[in-house]
Amino acid sequence: MAHAEATAQTVSANEHHAAAPVKASWRARWRAFRSRTIARPGFQRWAAGFPLTRRIAQANTRALFDLCAGFVYSQTLFACIRLDLFHLLTDAPLTADAVAARTGLGPAQAERLLKAATALDLLGRLPDGRFTLADLGAALVGNPSVAAMIEHHALLYADLADPVALLRGEAGATRLSRYWAYADAARGDPANAAPVAAYGALMGASQDLIADDILEAYPLRGHRRLLDVGGGEGAFLKRAAAHAPDLRLMLFDLPAVAARAAAGFTEAGLGTRAETFGGAFPDDPLPRGADAVSLVRVVHDHDDDKVLALLRAAHAALAPGGTLLIAEPMAGTPGAEAMADAYFGFYLLAMGSGRCRTAMELTHLLSKAGFGRIREIPTRRPFLVRLIASNRLDGDACK
Repeated sequence: MAHAEATAQTVSANEHHAAAPVKASWRARWRAFRSRTIARPGFQRWAAGFPLTRRIAQANTRALFDLCAGFVYSQTLFACIRLDLFHLLTDAPLTADAVAARTGLGPAQAERLLKAATALDLLGRLPDGRFTLADLGAALVGNPSVAAMIEHHALLYADLADPVALLRGEAGATRLSRYWAYADAARGDPANAAPVAAYGALMGASQDLIADDILEAYPLRGHRRLLDVGGGEGAFLKRAAAHAPDLRLMLFDLPAVAARAAAGFTEAGLGTRAETFGGAFPDDPLPRGADAVSLVRVVHDHDDDKVLALLRAAHAALAPGGTLLIAEPMAGTPGAEAMADAYFGFYLLAMGSGRCRTAMELTHLLSKAGFGRIREIPTRRPFLVRLIASNRLDGDACK
């Protein structure tokens, strides 16, 4: 009875504690007051005219409009890529009429697109009225990988037509989830590789964009053999081969994807240095024999349970002292918050699995999988890719 009374008193005290209002900090009260003030239309008009706040108010207005118009800006870029506009202007500036003749657009519509691209700093306009590449447009010519990603985004834009339905799980099968269903075809006959060609090209473009940044940050010359898991058609391994001429190459991906990779290695003159293995994690074990394993833009595509299974498989495949490399965009990267939490947040939601993780979250998963000496290695462009290295520290390597 005494125990029951004590329990009742504890429950009552806990309920009272839960019901008691939480006193807001001065910071929270200030933020609430500030938000209420800024929300008032009268304050907004005053701030836009007052000399000390005018510049901030105008910048906020432009930023809000850019958020509203962002989809239109993206579609303008998509139209430029689809019409190959940047390559048309690579050799020499052109008039709107010349662009119209080469793209099949009417003169008025060609000029409309050219003006829009100029307003977005993709193009520039010369005093004689011709259009030329601006720095952003020129950068896209030099990065075909980016153009491939922009083409791919047509699927994402379609899935985001009703973002609330997507968030509520009411959108049904998304275009992105159907696209990534390549896995069903790729598990079958390796000779039937045609259905995964589009996937392979996109993976190659994605890896090409960041491969040199990874290999600059972590030179592989000290390793004998590298296993790239989920390596697509071998884009990262081909770049690794150029950076480390003595490195042996191993690729693990779904059977039909691995078959395409094998053909690509032979075509690139790497047939004697490269081995390919068809399988699917976590169902199939990873091949052994490598002293380094790379996961390039793979981990963020999967949920925690599958990531942990993959990391444990990598741990089992590595010899003691072997190195695991995780290379991908990460949450919490200064200056790239919108990329991780907004772009990848919705892209992976539409895809149906995965999320961008912080370096600390990845460190925790690596520790659970048995890895040690976990450290981040700085890269040239952390907003595109960050790099975490860790080692299998067991057996003789721990002594």
